[in-house]
Amino acid sequence: MEKERHVLVVFPHPDDEAFGVSGTIATHIKNGTPVTYACLTLGEMGRNMGNPPFTNRENLPKIRKAELKEAARALGIQDLRMLGYRDKTVEFEDEEKLADVMSALIDELNPSLVITFYPGYAVHPDHDATGAAVVRAVERLPEAARPTLHCVAFSNDCIEKLGEADIINNISPVAEIKLAAIKAHRSQTELMFADVSEKLKNQDPQIMVWINNERFWTYKFD
Repeated sequence: MEKERHVLVVFPHPDDEAFGVSGTIATHIKNGTPVTYACLTLGEMGRNMGNPPFTNRENLPKIRKAELKEAARALGIQDLRMLGYRDKTVEFEDEEKLADVMSALIDELNPSLVITFYPGYAVHPDHDATGAAVVRAVERLPEAARPTLHCVAFSNDCIEKLGEADIINNISPVAEIKLAAIKAHRSQTELMFADVSEKLKNQDPQIMVWINNERFWTYKFD
């Protein structure tokens, strides 16, 4: 993984960073690269409340905010931005105004690498809208001044339409940090983690590949 000047990560929900990019984030931080994570919402419309439930709809935003802070702490992220948008409404935001917010972040931080979702290939409308706003902001810059844009895609047709991911980061040296970040989002991951833990203990090949490898598509502008 190349040493970057500054990495900006932009996702709409708490826990978006944990599953697919937390090992990459942790590696950059261990390399001495500053990482800013801009999270648009608090995931207040999430359906998971723990099992047995340990919160309710009214308190879920507080829980998820605390979980997000804990995940950031586990990863070593010192610059966490919570942008205050509402869960499941990002797709309805004014596209240019949302891109303006992303442009302001890029202007302030001058990142050499930006990580977000690949618009159209990230399943959730909030994911796609966030990725589209980041793409629009980067595209506004002169070509020579644009940071590299690495996108996460996981729709069923992403490989068919985009080809294989051109960046695959082996993050096995920081796998425990990644697992800690996933665990931090307890309200969303507790149910699945017992199964994952058992498979990790048994060195299940599919789980090991999922944990140790993070894939990205470098966005290519027309």
